[in-house]
Amino acid sequence: MPTDLIKTLTYLSIHLTIGFSVAYAMTGSVALAGGIAIIEPCINAVAFFFHEKAWKRLGTRRKLLAV
Repeated sequence: MPTDLIKTLTYLSIHLTIGFSVAYAMTGSVALAGGIAIIEPCINAVAFFFHEKAWKRLGTRRKLLAV
């Protein structure tokens, strides 16, 4: 298995564990904590996609202004 894939999967497991633990500590509900732990990373992934697009656009704009 490629290292990048292993790193991605281990990061995902850490992220889900922390998300679940924090949500459970705050709510005391396994169901609610599980829902939050699943939904939050999905929303975060979408936000990251648009974050990357914005940074690429900014990089392109800087290159055009430098010319």
